[in-house]
Amino acid sequence: MPSWSTSLREHYRWIVVAAGGLLGCVAIGALFSLPVLLRPIALDTGWSTTGISTAMTVAFVALAVGSMFWGALSDRVGPRLVVVTGALLLTAGLVLASLATSLVAFQLCFGAIVGVSAAAIFAPLMACVTGWFDTRRSLAVSLVSAGMGMAPLTMSPLVAWLVQGHDWRSTLQIVAALVAVIMLPAAMLVRRPPALTAAATTPGQAQEPGMSVGQAVRSAPFLILVLTSFLTCATHSGPIFHTVSYAVTCGIPLMAAVSIYSLEGLAGMGGRLVFGLLGDRFGAARTLVLALLAQAVVVLGYLYARELKSFYTVAALFGFTYAGVMPLFAVIARENFPLRMMGTVIGGTTMASSIGMALGPVLGGLIYDSFSSYAWLFIGAFALGMGAFLSALMFMRLPRRPFAAAAA
Repeated sequence: MPSWSTSLREHYRWIVVAAGGLLGCVAIGALFSLPVLLRPIALDTGWSTTGISTAMTVAFVALAVGSMFWGALSDRVGPRLVVVTGALLLTAGLVLASLATSLVAFQLCFGAIVGVSAAAIFAPLMACVTGWFDTRRSLAVSLVSAGMGMAPLTMSPLVAWLVQGHDWRSTLQIVAALVAVIMLPAAMLVRRPPALTAAATTPGQAQEPGMSVGQAVRSAPFLILVLTSFLTCATHSGPIFHTVSYAVTCGIPLMAAVSIYSLEGLAGMGGRLVFGLLGDRFGAARTLVLALLAQAVVVLGYLYARELKSFYTVAALFGFTYAGVMPLFAVIARENFPLRMMGTVIGGTTMASSIGMALGPVLGGLIYDSFSSYAWLFIGAFALGMGAFLSALMFMRLPRRPFAAAAA
């Protein structure tokens, strides 16, 4: 008969998943409000598309720099304090960005502050959830990621609706208020995994097989995960960020263009769940390889999208593949490294993926400003996607490490 503590853990771990999904949805939605506001900001301020897009690049660089820091800190102090701090910083960053009177100030406020605050949400939450589950881990992580994928379905249409009745500055201030009201209470539901809590209070408890953080970050599995994460996100960052702008240049009205972006998010939820189930059944690494190949092929479809129907078709396929890929990295990390350093390891892969995400906005802006076309953006994304596929194949050749179900 299961003990009371075992039953509590069984039920509470799903509360952690739900809280993680909600926190991710609001945080990612706030970060990705910029693609929706790109043209309103440009029309109001006269700033260039490249200049405004650079704010998103700065945000992803800040997210990259912050991921290792916040991840390592969550290993030491637990995820709740880190996530609360991130929510407060995110609120402040959005307010300050709304008050910016120069492009440089906007790039710093939205980019640096919003970016580093988002880093305090993603890596610590993913690391936390992997520690709560020994079985159905891929599904649990995918559900948290699916919550993040709700942002294009909820936050993006909300921002598009708000900016039709308010200027972009007021819109950002309203988003900041929502961040504070929703994220701070949800952050209080986040708990450290029981295995880590027990290890902290019971010094004699058995530990995972020995591996230092230094050994981990120099190991082949970590380096290949970092490379694959970078290439994966470099593949889809430009198409994601410039979807709305690209559709508008093809003559699609703004709200309809935002609906394309939202469809990507809806399809992405399905992709996260399907790939999560496949990862539990067939292995996360094998599933990742196939998903990365699909992502590379599908992104070329945007070259042929001109009308709303074709945009919807490509967006559904693209969202399904790129979103389904991302949760698998956290699962693979948990299978290859000790729980006690999950924040650091996932922070490292998040750092790499954030650098990859940083390339898309600014390169897409430069490509459009130079050629008045996004064609080379999608061709380059395909090449990067094939690189991610080949990198993941290297991971398949490595021996599996014995950390999948060990407790720290």
